[in-house]
Amino acid sequence: MDGTATRRTPAAGDHLRALYAEMRPHSLHPLWEVLSALVTPAPRSAARPHRWPYAPARDFLLRAGALISAEQAERRVLILENPALPGSSAVVPSLYAGLQLILPGEVAPCHRHTQCALRFVLEGEGAYTAVDGEKAVMRPFDLVLTPNWQWHDHGNPSDRPMIWLDGLDIPTVRFYEASFAERLERPSHDETLAPGDSLRRYGRNLRPMRGTAADRRPPGQPLFHYPHAEWRESLLALAAAEAPDPHLGHAMEFVNPADGGPVMPTIAAHLRHLPAGFETAPRRSTDGTVFVVVEGSGTALVEGEEHPLEERDLLVVPSWHALRLRARTRLILFAYSDRAAQEKLGLFREQRLPA
Repeated sequence: MDGTATRRTPAAGDHLRALYAEMRPHSLHPLWEVLSALVTPAPRSAARPHRWPYAPARDFLLRAGALISAEQAERRVLILENPALPGSSAVVPSLYAGLQLILPGEVAPCHRHTQCALRFVLEGEGAYTAVDGEKAVMRPFDLVLTPNWQWHDHGNPSDRPMIWLDGLDIPTVRFYEASFAERLERPSHDETLAPGDSLRRYGRNLRPMRGTAADRRPPGQPLFHYPHAEWRESLLALAAAEAPDPHLGHAMEFVNPADGGPVMPTIAAHLRHLPAGFETAPRRSTDGTVFVVVEGSGTALVEGEEHPLEERDLLVVPSWHALRLRARTRLILFAYSDRAAQEKLGLFREQRLPA
């Protein structure tokens, strides 16, 4: 066959449009008209790269704190919404990001939900997140988890505001239409363990023998606090021992000590260190990623577009966008992404591009 029999003639096109119009009331639609947009040769993210400088975001958050209490708001948070996804409350299609403020003396009421959440502390010291009644006392750049369906509240007995980044899988749970939430009848959960108990039991690649009374946390998620003082020491020890990876710098993942996998079922978190003057070769991956500048300054080039990086700035890099990092001074970054979910589904890919 020479293929001429399969070409659409003007008359055939008119007949097809008439057929489509007949089918539409029956909720039937032709795949062949949309297949190329549904099954794409490479990812086409609806999100776009965006940087949020910390200083103006902090100012807006503190102004909101003067107008609405943590109790009134339940969670006093400014959503970092991707400018290409208006109305979605999403930073990338699968993830949520927000900046939360707890003022001195406040308690954000206790609740639980099916969404997984992480807290990355940006400012303040001495407030806490309590998970099932155990407090994790928070310091700058600590990572604290609130696993799905575990009771959690936040309190600030210090004399300074506390601000942290919230990272959740809200859009993923929304996609699956699987959201549940409950609020405890009292503001705070009863204290069940001394503060820091889980870190002492599970935080150094050890755990109490299973089945003993000392093994107190859920077996699948025993650890929920990763202090800055500990992870920074490990990252810098790695940096002192070997040359940086050309595409990542020195990179370390946070892991769940129960199985060695990502810290949460849907969310992975990692760190990067770039020596002063170092520039990575470009790399792209399918996981949408939110970065926080912990130390230093530099530049991120996302598909060639420059984004300056200063301490506590936030940057989102959507799926399959080539990222190159330049460190003006020593640069340390925290990041979280949807890689954990993608790996479980067999979807994750990365591509290391030439410098």
